[in-house]
Amino acid sequence: MAATISRGLRASRSAGRSLPQDPALRDLATAAPSQKKEGDISDAFASLSGMQFKPLEPRFAELKRRLIAGNEEALYDSWNRLLASLREEIPLIAHLGSKAVPVIDFKDIDNTGPKFRAEHKKRGVAVIRNVMPQQEVLEMKRELREYIAANPHTKAFPKDNPQVFELYWSPAQIKARSHPDLIKAQRFLMEFWHSKDPKALISSSHPMIYADRLRMRLPGDSRFALGPHVDGGSCERWEKEGYGQGHVYDSIWEGKWEDYDPWESSCRLQVSSDLYQGVGACSMFRMFQGWLSMSETGPYEGTLLVNPLLSRATAYFLLRPFFAPKNAARDPTAETYEEAFLAPNNWQLESEPTSWLHGASPGHGQELNAVLHPHLNLPSSMVHMPKVQPGDYVSWHCDTIHAVDSVHAGKTDSSVMYIPACPLTVSNATFVARQREAFLNGWPCPDFGGGVGESQHVGRPGVEDVEKVNAGDGLQAFGLKAFDGEAHALTGGQKEVIDRANKILGFYQ
Repeated sequence: MAATISRGLRASRSAGRSLPQDPALRDLATAAPSQKKEGDISDAFASLSGMQFKPLEPRFAELKRRLIAGNEEALYDSWNRLLASLREEIPLIAHLGSKAVPVIDFKDIDNTGPKFRAEHKKRGVAVIRNVMPQQEVLEMKRELREYIAANPHTKAFPKDNPQVFELYWSPAQIKARSHPDLIKAQRFLMEFWHSKDPKALISSSHPMIYADRLRMRLPGDSRFALGPHVDGGSCERWEKEGYGQGHVYDSIWEGKWEDYDPWESSCRLQVSSDLYQGVGACSMFRMFQGWLSMSETGPYEGTLLVNPLLSRATAYFLLRPFFAPKNAARDPTAETYEEAFLAPNNWQLESEPTSWLHGASPGHGQELNAVLHPHLNLPSSMVHMPKVQPGDYVSWHCDTIHAVDSVHAGKTDSSVMYIPACPLTVSNATFVARQREAFLNGWPCPDFGGGVGESQHVGRPGVEDVEKVNAGDGLQAFGLKAFDGEAHALTGGQKEVIDRANKILGFYQ
């Protein structure tokens, strides 16, 4: 099949209308879709859907009981150490502000200094400057506007004043995801991860695409006010059938949060992060979420905020559902009383587990706020990204708490293409095989709201458009070309995962 797909790349001229001419690709492009229900970004988050956070089904109380059984005393001690650490770290973050985010220029990523590496490992967030030339990216933004204008039936949120578009296969997105320098930047970031299992079936050297949306936020917008949240599921982080399959957070449940390693990859290979088929819930292993800036955008101008406390913040929002204040009354106007409320001696393990998973609800993203997660002091610990220019790439670890400005107070658009960094794994290859089908047909990415998507869009690109940009690892990232299992210096695990991925993608039996 490898040869026929290769021929089909040159033969396919979809452009939003015709299907590939090669029989192998035609079969892929006409298969019946398996889609989620239709929806937009508001369906992915309880707060944007108008839902209120509340206790969940009673089974979650029993889940919490089992999760920490036998470790209650260690968990309590761990909680107190965590609160002490947060009291030290948060004032430092508040003082640094945007300077807490490590920044590097693309031309320097082959010779990274120890300071950037140490800060990136600690913070989990980064800005890579000048990944793509400014004028090239501004041209992409112009193309996007033309594509949207030519297809006024494009879904977007909010409907009356679109800011986030349900677009996955526009010409600009195809060019950006395939761009050799962007793929190189993704590879650079993913190699911060490591595996304790030398035979793990994963390769961070072989990025795979994940077709995400784009944002073109206009000055004055306050509708796309997405507060602090974490991608990659919500309830799944506590569930045995979710992150429990990889024992990702076991050290936290055992009362040893300091031993939690957010950069260990092998434990994430068995994770199910979308148990409830949520619209927009990511089922692929994304090491980093990220976006390519298409605007000059600074703090308060409709940009991203992040919580650069990576391991501490993760431990806190995971442990929060197990603890309750002895005195729950709060007066946010009284500073001394607030200190008493947050004091460790005012918090105890729940005497009887409740079904609260603070900010989590099945089928939606994990959300956080100052009331549910008071010790994180989110108004102080959420910091803006530094000012970015068109062509800068912004990334954040998949466990990172992040948000967007509640109001776009700038004077120009704040536009980005969401482009995560995903390694080659067996499950990611399985997803990309489905995603390739969606690409060939113009359907939405399988993780997002279903429907006809861009199948009737004028000017939708085809396979040959990927080939024009990057006929090597660009095509591979899309699942349109076999990975080279005989390349130099591959580990045994890399060779095995490449072999399995090539079979899953249909390049050989």
